[in-house]
Amino acid sequence: MLDLSTLRSDLADHYDLAPNPRLADSMSDIYARMDRVVSPPEWVTYAPYVKAINDLKAQRNAAILAHNYMTPDIYHGVSDVVGDSLQLAIEATRVEADVIVQAGVHFMAETSKILNPAKTVLMPDMEAGCSLASSITPAGIAEMRAKYPGAPVVTYVNTTAEVKAASDICCTSSNAAQIVAAQESDTVIMTPDQYLAQNVAKQVPGKRIVWWEGSCIVHERYTAQDLKDFREWNPGTRIIAHPECPPDVVNEADFSGSTAGIIAYVENERPEKAMLVTECSMASNISDALPDVDFVGPCNMCPFMKKISLEKILYSLHTMSTPVEVDPTVAEGARLAVERMIDVSRKLGL
Repeated sequence: MLDLSTLRSDLADHYDLAPNPRLADSMSDIYARMDRVVSPPEWVTYAPYVKAINDLKAQRNAAILAHNYMTPDIYHGVSDVVGDSLQLAIEATRVEADVIVQAGVHFMAETSKILNPAKTVLMPDMEAGCSLASSITPAGIAEMRAKYPGAPVVTYVNTTAEVKAASDICCTSSNAAQIVAAQESDTVIMTPDQYLAQNVAKQVPGKRIVWWEGSCIVHERYTAQDLKDFREWNPGTRIIAHPECPPDVVNEADFSGSTAGIIAYVENERPEKAMLVTECSMASNISDALPDVDFVGPCNMCPFMKKISLEKILYSLHTMSTPVEVDPTVAEGARLAVERMIDVSRKLGL
């Protein structure tokens, strides 16, 4: 566990991180990317961290890969690449920097390391895990294979390297249906997200999909009744759900798609009001680019994603901690599963 008092003391010895209105004003171009969701007083406190991080990136030849669920100060202030799991996996193979800082959760850092074994991959907080990833183990994969002999295992990228290595191919929420449809077997095992599997089953009726009973703590908490109630309170709102939500929630929504798919839908449709049935930071991060869309309604926050902060990213780059390592044998198997996913996605034009 990170000792925050030690972290702050160390940073204070090397950087002036006091709120700085003059510095904040000089960085107005960066602030303009987030000014609808970050107040001026907040920006005054963020600016010294953003400046220090961006300076250190240049010194270390580092790039920050950030998931769409990062807070706006990270997403707009210091990130070099942003995206969903598929986008980050693909971009991780293109990064030319010597150092990758993963602004996301641990399995994402593992994926970056698997795809870039010669690079240094830093995780600002090793406790940024994932409830979905922790729900499945290689033993669980073996159990499913024994139950359904010969069926290929399609594993969500929200898993550990060991689980990926025990699988045949990975998928993300944006390509899961196409990956499943591309399998030759009539029966396909999907792990570990039961709701993604059930939603994919409706999209690929020609396959018999069986699944592991895992779920995401953010998306499983939404109910179809929540959406129905919200429609009554806010008529005309376009409701957009992530496919990690239960099927009845997806059925109640106007659109369902991956993180990238949700962003594309809102950009193309430009609804007057939109409710994003996913993690909280999504609406914040796209609202500045879409000022004509009123993002309304409740959201659920991922406690793991929110462990990553500007402060921890700065400390990670300052101390070059904590490097992520993956056993070479495990990495080889996991890399094959991830590369198969990327190859299929590219062939399908995803």
